[in-house]
Amino acid sequence: MQKFNIKPKFEIESIIRLYARWIREGKLPVSSEWNRERKVKFTVQDPCQLVRKSFGDPVADDLRFVAKAVCGEENVIEMWPNRSNNYCCGGGGGFLQSGYPEARRYYGRLKNEQIVATGAPYVIAPCHNCHSQISDLSDHYGAGYRVVHLWTLIALSLGILGENEREYLGQDLCDCGL
Repeated sequence: MQKFNIKPKFEIESIIRLYARWIREGKLPVSSEWNRERKVKFTVQDPCQLVRKSFGDPVADDLRFVAKAVCGEENVIEMWPNRSNNYCCGGGGGFLQSGYPEARRYYGRLKNEQIVATGAPYVIAPCHNCHSQISDLSDHYGAGYRVVHLWTLIALSLGILGENEREYLGQDLCDCGL
């Protein structure tokens, strides 16, 4: 489009920005009530492609807005550094499928240490590559944290998460909302 000076008639938007907008507008009536008594802690992964290479800190802020809306503000623990300065998980850019798992895990060790430092038992990963890589890092390094998709928590907060959609949840959450 740049080479031929074509002006698109569409706008590219992240689903995370839409979730945040819909929550703010009341169209997506999420609630953190399910976690009021449980007080389960979460940290947030900022995917490289989404944050650093595409939409920047505004989408990272929307990601946190959604996470806090569904989990409770007091239950979201920040990694440091975060947003545009967050560490890469080591699984993006095709590396997850490259066939070099030991190298991928080596590059991801810093992300693993960053997550462990939060003490959160769950990582919210809105990117599939991040989800798979970080799950593998937890298993490989014996860290014990779980990785959940953002949509899983949205569905949980809406009370519509099915019994068959809970494979990433631990014992502390697998019965929530049933």
